[in-house]
Amino acid sequence: MKKPVTYREAGVDIDAGALMVEKIRGHVKSTLRPECMGDLGGFGGAFSLNCGKYREPVLISGTDGVGTKLRLAFLTGVHDTIGIDAVAMCVNDILVQGAEPLFFLDYLAVGKLDPDRAEAIVRGIAEGCRQAGCALIGGETAEMPGFYPPDEYDVAGFAVGVVERSRIIDGSRIRPGDAVLGLGSSGLHSNGYSLARKVLLDARGLEDTPPGLSRPLGEEMLTPTRIYVKSILPLLSRVDIRGMAHITGGGLTDNVPRVLPEGTSVEIHRKAWPEPAIFRMIRETGNVEEAEMFRTFNMGIGMVVIVPEEEAGLAEELLSEAGEQVYRLGRVVPGSREVLYR
Repeated sequence: MKKPVTYREAGVDIDAGALMVEKIRGHVKSTLRPECMGDLGGFGGAFSLNCGKYREPVLISGTDGVGTKLRLAFLTGVHDTIGIDAVAMCVNDILVQGAEPLFFLDYLAVGKLDPDRAEAIVRGIAEGCRQAGCALIGGETAEMPGFYPPDEYDVAGFAVGVVERSRIIDGSRIRPGDAVLGLGSSGLHSNGYSLARKVLLDARGLEDTPPGLSRPLGEEMLTPTRIYVKSILPLLSRVDIRGMAHITGGGLTDNVPRVLPEGTSVEIHRKAWPEPAIFRMIRETGNVEEAEMFRTFNMGIGMVVIVPEEEAGLAEELLSEAGEQVYRLGRVVPGSREVLYR
């Protein structure tokens, strides 16, 4: 008689999944907001929107992943920061429309479920949610043997935020003469890693500390994406923010024009901020042209904020007090929705 085949023998361990849920329970609870309802393990996450705070609440949503930065986690065995990137890429995107992030859901797909590794990943997701002030109210962990190698995984996320309809920031009020401010990035963030890995890892090992860096290359490349939520949200009631751009894939060159109205461009002074060493290293090691660098990487600027010139000083002061590195990048000029580097 043929021996019965079990799901575990096919590569999926339900018991490991249950163990993982228990391991992450504390991390999830640490992110909860008063509006959260229910508990971990339900079929859906429940969130009771406080409509008393808004006349016309508009929900803003965003979804994103971490991309090939995951390869660095696989190579180094460090899995407790990559979740911060997953959160950052989503919440920074909805923030630029003036939305306060409310809750986050994650999707983790693995070749073989290792509860300890999964717990480390979710620990990072929870840390990202705490930095953004949003609740981790649910997610999915999919064990997919034969689809992903046993030691590899993919992680993505989905964020929902809220903004008063009259306070949505869409760039339509941007005018020539407005000031363009840049907030410093923490490094590569989560974009351009296919090029960065090709250039840097062909030339150096992850444990090397190249000239210009204060730590090993692997640590530098795994630095989590900066989350700007708690610096920007208080600014919204103090300064007339007319437009914001999250500098992700496409760099300053492609992302800033996404918020510009017709008839305007942005003039950016290339020497207005210091170039972090990691970008200089990529450019010099790979002989990468400057135009390619500015379309692939953030080049040290993770968020652009556009305000009236007369309010730029106050914005700089408040952002600096909130812990941001703030740079006066340039100004809005008449043009055809492009970035002009000076």
